[in-house]
Amino acid sequence: MLTLAAELGIEVVECDLPRELLYVADEVFLTGTAAEITPVRSVDRKQVGSGRPGPITRALQDAFFGLFDGRHADRHGWLTPLRAGAETTSAPAAQRSACEVA
Repeated sequence: MLTLAAELGIEVVECDLPRELLYVADEVFLTGTAAEITPVRSVDRKQVGSGRPGPITRALQDAFFGLFDGRHADRHGWLTPLRAGAETTSAPAAQRSACEVA
């Protein structure tokens, strides 16, 4: 996300914030492996901004999801293309999670 933000000219500062700053933010989003880019509508039942995704959130979502749907080129080599019918190899058992090993 930091790379995409930089490419879009969005200044990023990593720091701890007091919770109260989230109450007055124009927009808030969560990002992570599972969250991808998820807009936050409220914090402690207090609406964030307009209650809708803001322009920064939308720009980052467009850049991020555009990589996967082909609208934007993968200039960073983040994606691994798969061909239909291509043979795949399994990771050795030692590399698989406990859930995958019977």
